[in-house]
Amino acid sequence: MLRQFGASQVALFLACVHAVTVLSGCASYRIGNETLYAPDIVTVYVPMIQSDSFRRDLGERLTEAVVKEIELKTPFKVVGTPDADSVLSIHLARDTNRVTIENPNDDPRSIELNLAAQVTWLNRRRVPLQPISAVPLPPELLPISQTGTLITAVGQSVASAQQLAIQRLAERIVATMEESW
Repeated sequence: MLRQFGASQVALFLACVHAVTVLSGCASYRIGNETLYAPDIVTVYVPMIQSDSFRRDLGERLTEAVVKEIELKTPFKVVGTPDADSVLSIHLARDTNRVTIENPNDDPRSIELNLAAQVTWLNRRRVPLQPISAVPLPPELLPISQTGTLITAVGQSVASAQQLAIQRLAERIVATMEESW
């Protein structure tokens, strides 16, 4: 069938087929972890996290953990300027300790550390990027929280338990940056 057409007509036909294939979306297919994140966001600015806690350096430690987690698990690049494609603002709203196990002399043997943060992720136009939930959540469920357990009987320190809670909270915060399916 192609013998009755000239070489220029065949080339034109193949160019049209190629153009239709490219325009139909085949060329924009994404693979890997990039499919989980917004394709129009490249850079993220993470300002220093403000903390309502009286414990020193929790905001700074959480900021460092969140930045490392973004760089490790997302295709985004963290930058030091608010001119980025998006701004991830976090407020450490609560830091509580609760004794879960005591010995007969009322000495704490296991303490649960709980950190709660309020997260806002805005794009350059200050429009929220996090997906809007189909099921409305009550305000008390909106903060993201995470716990770490301090077991004094095995020689664990408060700093190591806090760092565990900070790391887990950073992982949960970065997980909210994924697009909904």
